[in-house]
Amino acid sequence: LGLKDDCALIAAPPGTELAVTTDSIIAGVHFFPDEDPGAVAWKALAVNVSDLIAKGATPLAYLMSIALPGAPDHAWLEKFAAGLGAAQAAFGCHLAGGDTDRTPGPISVTITAFGVVPEGCVVRRSTARVGDQVYVSGTIGDAALGLALRRDPALRATCGLNLEMRSVLEGKFSRPRPPVALIAALRTCASAAMDVSDGLIKDFDRLCRASAVGGRIEVPHVPLSAAAHAVVAAHGATLIDLITGGEDYEALATIPPSRAAEYERLAAAAGIAVTRIGAIEDASAGISAIDAAGVPLAIARTGWDHFLPPDVT
Repeated sequence: LGLKDDCALIAAPPGTELAVTTDSIIAGVHFFPDEDPGAVAWKALAVNVSDLIAKGATPLAYLMSIALPGAPDHAWLEKFAAGLGAAQAAFGCHLAGGDTDRTPGPISVTITAFGVVPEGCVVRRSTARVGDQVYVSGTIGDAALGLALRRDPALRATCGLNLEMRSVLEGKFSRPRPPVALIAALRTCASAAMDVSDGLIKDFDRLCRASAVGGRIEVPHVPLSAAAHAVVAAHGATLIDLITGGEDYEALATIPPSRAAEYERLAAAAGIAVTRIGAIEDASAGISAIDAAGVPLAIARTGWDHFLPPDVT
């Protein structure tokens, strides 16, 4: 209703269902208090869209509630609105309403996003099958390294990162780009999927447990950006740091072997890189991350825990 009434009306197109997700980001936890307001808005929407993508749902609309610690700063809000507009254009959805409040705590932004998926075609996390191949989109670990660079700018020099590499890493943390163009391929080929938000290993474990299966991640096959390779080569981080760091917002999918070539073809046609990184096994095999020799790696902390430090600050 053009943001001019107390509610929004959302009608799913005939033959589709609504997929609904919600997520919050909070200053000092998910973004730096001095972060560019446009990046804050972008990230708030991106983390929700990432969930919709993994379900095979096309983003449609969203509600947003923002809580500010004081009277609105118009310059801040203008930048925030510009970032939100850019994110809407990139992800193909629009604001349908929400709320603005004052809070005694830090800035927080909560979004509830709606997507549409053909009836009966949602891609769940609980339907992976033994023998499926495990794929991930994009590259892993860049956001974790972007956060590390924000915390310790000296890493830029010690790891020999040029301006382009730094931009890739810091941009992946502040303005993640979940693979919207992959939605059709996931819906067509995936037996199960979820987004990688809290760390590749932690989210793979969640998918396997939900599906009552085991599985392995072949760590040498996990795709890394050139910048991430440079950091690892300079001993600025380990592969384990990258596969447990979180905030990747890529699509983790299990693909039946008979659909693997089609998945790769559809992803390539959509301009999205996907990489096979493992396989689903019987539950008795457990869940593991293995090195090039097939030896399981010892991983003490598999990913982000919302109730344990460290936060971004």
